[in-house]
Amino acid sequence: MPVGVVVSFVVVFALTLLAVSVALKFIDARRKSQVAGMLQTAAGEPVLAISNLLKELDPDKPTGFKALLDSLHFFRHAQEQIQQAGLNWSPSRLVAAMSLATIPGLGLGILFPIVGNAVFSALVFGLATGSLPYLYVRQKRSKRLAALEEQFPDALDFLARSMRAGHAFSISLEMVGEEMADPLGQEFRALFNEQNLGAPLDMALRNFTRRVPLLDVRFFTSSVLLQKQTGGNLSEILSRLAYVIRERFRLKGQVKAASAHGRLTATVLTLLPVATMLCLLVVAPGYLQGMAADSDGKWMIGGAVVAQILGNFFIKKIINIKV
Repeated sequence: MPVGVVVSFVVVFALTLLAVSVALKFIDARRKSQVAGMLQTAAGEPVLAISNLLKELDPDKPTGFKALLDSLHFFRHAQEQIQQAGLNWSPSRLVAAMSLATIPGLGLGILFPIVGNAVFSALVFGLATGSLPYLYVRQKRSKRLAALEEQFPDALDFLARSMRAGHAFSISLEMVGEEMADPLGQEFRALFNEQNLGAPLDMALRNFTRRVPLLDVRFFTSSVLLQKQTGGNLSEILSRLAYVIRERFRLKGQVKAASAHGRLTATVLTLLPVATMLCLLVVAPGYLQGMAADSDGKWMIGGAVVAQILGNFFIKKIINIKV
């Protein structure tokens, strides 16, 4: 193995370990500061008043690794994604997991330099494996938001029936949080607790919309705030909104059935080249080794992989019809 490749691997590996160690030290320092704040509160010392009573606020002037993440605007984005996914991670933990996941990709890239030279292959494989924790968070977020969207019409009907029975809006929120299953019940409990602990209703609803970034939730928030300013029958508004949401679900199901052929085509066109390559490796192991060993062949393989990814992306963009 060339000396340059070994040196590059050692340097990248050392930088990755340094990033992980800095992240772990930051997590430890953050925990110590949280414990110190709890002790100050228990001792009766004054604490800063915050408008959002259920959201953990970051220091005004972050330092160190957190300041670097804030400067890249990744810290806030990661915090929102983790919160919407329903995970109890911190952004620093996500960054540490991505850094650790990069190490196997760097080793695979050096052992199998199929994309250009060994350094470029290590970078490509490292980025691919390092993005797996972030993709996991995105997958959990999409699954949770789909569950929230499915539960939301029933929650609106529950709110409307409760208000028709004579309950106040805040009491109806508490009843929805207790009766609805998670994850929507958890979000309504957080909404009720914020409002019950003194946060204004408009701020609590905005936080609810930020935690659940769905179009239906924005309609619900706008309806409640508009009714608060102008008056009107809120229970009737919520009932009609639940009916509109269910009709949109029905239309979305029809669109999904009509686009099933396009989704099947995208799956077949994406998996067929991969399956063909695996079959060739089993039937004729030496057939593709010549291409992998040739410098131009490596670029052709890399171009084929990129073309497959772009083709799948554009097909999904075409068949993804917004309703």
